[in-house]
Amino acid sequence: MKIVVLGGGVSTERHVALVTGTSVCRALRSLGHQAIFVDLYMGLEEYDGALEDAFDAPDGFIGDVAIGHQAPDLEAVKASRKWKSPSRIGPRVLELCQLADCVFLGLHGADGEDGKIQATLDLLGVPYTGSGPLPSAMAMDKAVAKRIMESAGVLTPKWQELSYTKADIPRLVKELPVPCAVKVVNGGSSIGVALPDTREELEQALYELEPFHSRVIVEEKIIGRELTQPILDDRWLSAIEIVPPEGSSFDYVAKYQSGAEGARELCPAPITEEEQRTVGEAALRFHRALGLSVYSRADFILDKEGRAWCLEVNTLPGMTPNSLIPKAAAVAGMSYPELCEKIVTLSLAERGRQG
Repeated sequence: MKIVVLGGGVSTERHVALVTGTSVCRALRSLGHQAIFVDLYMGLEEYDGALEDAFDAPDGFIGDVAIGHQAPDLEAVKASRKWKSPSRIGPRVLELCQLADCVFLGLHGADGEDGKIQATLDLLGVPYTGSGPLPSAMAMDKAVAKRIMESAGVLTPKWQELSYTKADIPRLVKELPVPCAVKVVNGGSSIGVALPDTREELEQALYELEPFHSRVIVEEKIIGRELTQPILDDRWLSAIEIVPPEGSSFDYVAKYQSGAEGARELCPAPITEEEQRTVGEAALRFHRALGLSVYSRADFILDKEGRAWCLEVNTLPGMTPNSLIPKAAAVAGMSYPELCEKIVTLSLAERGRQG
């Protein structure tokens, strides 16, 4: 098949989406597909050939990319683009997608998981991987997702939604409970998240998060084990336990760096069959309640009483060979290239059903 793998983009998760996209592209090419990697934001700035010939590019437009210690400098990314346009979709990207049999969405965060690119491709009649526009948008907005969780009977920490400005912060510091978790409603990759234990830390968190977005959710901080639960083809795979470095949380660095700085990921998670069933069924219930399709990954805290508290869901979770869903798929006997191809196959069937 001719497959365009979209990655990159211009969200705070750009680096992760570059690595996901190039990794998926290599895997699909190893199976004989005419897969090419395209940065959603940069587009085809460096290619001046005929679009129909792009699928024959010997290197698939795959470059060397890596995930750094810090989130990308998006202003620097914008300044580096030759095409000076307000469009968040680079030159010739959509025209190329219209020539593909499928577009694999290797994007994360804004423009990728929020339903915008899905709606665009739907209007163009271009098949793509993963969930549709509305389920993606609902899942991306943490406040909306929380309401769906509650309506579906999925256990989640007590929470409230806030819209605030700097002038509101002194009052909020006095009123909000601590310890708590404060999260930007549309953040990802642990960017725009704070876990204050004291009122001083809460004040600092509110000031730091305000530039990201004035809309946040504040939720009860549950103590327990961090689990993530992949869903594939309307079934749950093995849960994974995430053990952050001692004395730290599962932040951007812990998520993507190896060695002492990185988190340990235990797959399958060392939990009982009953705990696995509890987490798996909760993730599947949430997946279905949102109307998600093909695959997703929900995050949980498992407390000492064996209760699984759902925090959020990722509709386009990381898909590097070392990411969490590929690890769970490997436990089920599925190689990384096989997983990438299965996502394409399931997605084409889903788009056909939606017709």
